[in-house]
Amino acid sequence: MNLITGRSAFLSLLKDEGVTHLFGNPGTTELPIMDALPDHPDLTYVLGLQESVVVAMADGFARASGKLAACNVHVAPGLGNAMGALFNAKFTGSPMIVTAGQQEQGHGLTEPLLYAPLVPIAAPLVKWATEVTRLEDLPRIVRRAAKVATTPPTGPVFISLPGDILNAEAGIDLGRRTRVDARARPSDGALRSLAERLCAAENPAIVAGDEVVTSDAFADIAVLAETLGAPAWQQTVPYGAHFPSEHPAFMGALTRDQAQVRRTLEAHDLVLFVGADVLRMSVWSPVEPLPEDVAVIQIGLDDWEMGKNYPAALALRGDVGETLAALIPILKDKLGSGGRDRARARLAVLEDRNWSARRAKLQADTAALAEITPIAGDWLMLQIAQALPEDAVVVNEGLTTAARLLDLLPFRDRHGFHALAGGGIGWAIAASVGIQLAHPARPVLAVIGDGSAMYAIQALWTAAHLDLPITYVIADNKGYRILKQRLLAFHGNDNFIAMDFLEPEIDFVGLARSLGMTAERITAPGDVRPRLDAAIASRKPTLLDVIVDRTVGA
Repeated sequence: MNLITGRSAFLSLLKDEGVTHLFGNPGTTELPIMDALPDHPDLTYVLGLQESVVVAMADGFARASGKLAACNVHVAPGLGNAMGALFNAKFTGSPMIVTAGQQEQGHGLTEPLLYAPLVPIAAPLVKWATEVTRLEDLPRIVRRAAKVATTPPTGPVFISLPGDILNAEAGIDLGRRTRVDARARPSDGALRSLAERLCAAENPAIVAGDEVVTSDAFADIAVLAETLGAPAWQQTVPYGAHFPSEHPAFMGALTRDQAQVRRTLEAHDLVLFVGADVLRMSVWSPVEPLPEDVAVIQIGLDDWEMGKNYPAALALRGDVGETLAALIPILKDKLGSGGRDRARARLAVLEDRNWSARRAKLQADTAALAEITPIAGDWLMLQIAQALPEDAVVVNEGLTTAARLLDLLPFRDRHGFHALAGGGIGWAIAASVGIQLAHPARPVLAVIGDGSAMYAIQALWTAAHLDLPITYVIADNKGYRILKQRLLAFHGNDNFIAMDFLEPEIDFVGLARSLGMTAERITAPGDVRPRLDAAIASRKPTLLDVIVDRTVGA
């Protein structure tokens, strides 16, 4: 075997596993990798200016492409910086190999500057974590990491790379990659039982989740709802395009208000959760969101989610796309003409209250906000929804200002929308970079709250450096509005300490320009649409700092 260094072997292995972009922020322990990069010009290195930014960019790339992504951070403090972003990647099951340079093994025993055991730090948030202790083991470890990361339920993995391993040289076999085909479906008998249960339901409903995206079941989920005549909602954390918005069965996203969700579901005797979280909430409430007499059925690959909080009458483990493709013909056969008539009648009842009907009313109501300043959040969302070309990808971390975005923005393909999943803010401004790199022909528009933006503002430099067609819209209400709303709602307190950015104000235009990006501030409602149109058409990295309403009350 030819001699090869650990650093070159590592990059060769990544490429053979299908990795095209290595997102990173190098330090001294990553210098061996940087030294080897010139010998691997077909691997694109994407520089982020902080480790949480690096992981979020890789997360965005993995989510948007469905392909294996890789990112490299710097020893213990760098991995610590990355943990919040890794938390978000865990929730979306993003297939990623996260690596960190580690001090040389012998040197590490002396506990030098920056040293800490890396595997225990990463382990709680990844599917597998390990450290390479022999160069000969590097191929097996990288191959195993890629296999684990890409096997559904997918998710991030972590490898610690000591400097002596990267610098060593040996004749080693790089091996070959393995992919596990998890596109399995439940048995014919299980599908018949499911179809019988669905046909027997008086008023079934569907809740769609992210496995609709990852299994490419965006069209099939709509066919299922139409066949059954069931209203369909997105899961309570709507972080992807989980259902075609303009389909007559679509009702929108369930909220994370337990009492409201309970009122929504109590009209139904059965709820089918398709690759979805089962009513994941945020703030505690004494009200259970699921009515006691509603039967739960679950389809998906995430065993942990099945029956986790509410017992499932049926829980079928299988790929959502494969399962729906097999289920729908069985369901159509069992429904017969009478069942099809009932399904059409159920859909007809939804016509005046489905997503499309509510969108039309909201558009008309929002038109009345055209002259209000500071700019109303709903008006801004309407302008965004109307300005976007059909091939645009929207990334949302607008929180309060963007509350009505999903009531106005239609989902037309499974890759057209991405939002914060785990709750660790600062994700979207960096993830937009990875998302655009995954879909280089599509323009990206990211809606970011001013508070969220400041968690990862460094990501603007990478967007500018790579000259990516991303339009960042900062919803600038000069504070943490969501905290103000909850302080007022939960405690009746409107003394908002440490929740404003006013003394001094943050100059987002100046910040963006200092990082190489075109930027401007918008204060007049009439300027929103022309500036959006110009920014999107430019296909250049642009930031629009939109001064929006700061009202806290309902």
